[in-house]
Amino acid sequence: MARKILIIVTLFLITLPVSGQVRSSTNIAGAPGASMFQQNTTNNNTRDTTNYGDTSTVPRYTIKRYFKSLAHRDSMRINHMWIGSLILPGTAQIYNRQYWKLPVVYGGMAALIYQGYSNGAKFKDNGDVKYRNNRDYYYIGAAMLHYATIMDGIVSYKSEKSILPARASLYSAMLPGLGQAYTGNYWKIPIIYGGLITCGYFVNYNNLQFQKYKELYIEASNNPQGDVATKYSLETLDYFKTAYRRYRDYSILAGALVYALNIIDANVFAHFSEFDVSDDLSASFEPVVIQPLNNQFANSLSPAFGLQMNLNF
Repeated sequence: MARKILIIVTLFLITLPVSGQVRSSTNIAGAPGASMFQQNTTNNNTRDTTNYGDTSTVPRYTIKRYFKSLAHRDSMRINHMWIGSLILPGTAQIYNRQYWKLPVVYGGMAALIYQGYSNGAKFKDNGDVKYRNNRDYYYIGAAMLHYATIMDGIVSYKSEKSILPARASLYSAMLPGLGQAYTGNYWKIPIIYGGLITCGYFVNYNNLQFQKYKELYIEASNNPQGDVATKYSLETLDYFKTAYRRYRDYSILAGALVYALNIIDANVFAHFSEFDVSDDLSASFEPVVIQPLNNQFANSLSPAFGLQMNLNF
């Protein structure tokens, strides 16, 4: 039963990004010939309409203002909604006016947590491994349901922009590569996961080697006359132990860097999507004859040949 519930929650979680991609592709189109930015602003079903161009006039977003936004008396940025939903499950659904989802959120999480606690108590009583596994499944299911509610809030958030940079960043933060899919850069997804998998492999390998030489070092220290101590010196074992620990830490940092670059890339290219790259942008070069500006003072000068550049935007 616990595994079936976990599978259902996982399938629900997988469908959220897909629904977000379908929703983002159904924006209202602008007039023929309109630029991308003009088309993006034709959607009047907006939520984040506050102009934050002048940062000196933006009030601080306080907890009081957050709850005022939940009461729909103020606007809320998507990053504020995301942080709030991390702490208070279901608040993203409240802000998005999707109240029908609240029974699913609170009822599902309460049921999963209760079942996890109940199976944990049974495991303590009789020590049956089955109850321990069920406890873990239920707790994982509760965590995944919470994750799904956060992702659902990001997908359902309304904005005047067809591609919102903050949404792209949060997508990649929640699931690496999803922000790239959101901005249409699908070819980057294998690169991201290739980097993460490679870093994960080296983290695991170097950690195994570190644990190996750590145990050998402890054994050689406790038994100076043993086989390990006679085969390897303490200095050699300490050197390899320290080296593999350092390599493991470097691999973790490399993985964190790949993860961070995945978020930054999604944000940057979401910003680039707002630029007009239509056929109206053009440049041309042509030879010209340059005449003197004032013939009165340039009687001795003759026309010169040059190169003229024309920019249309």
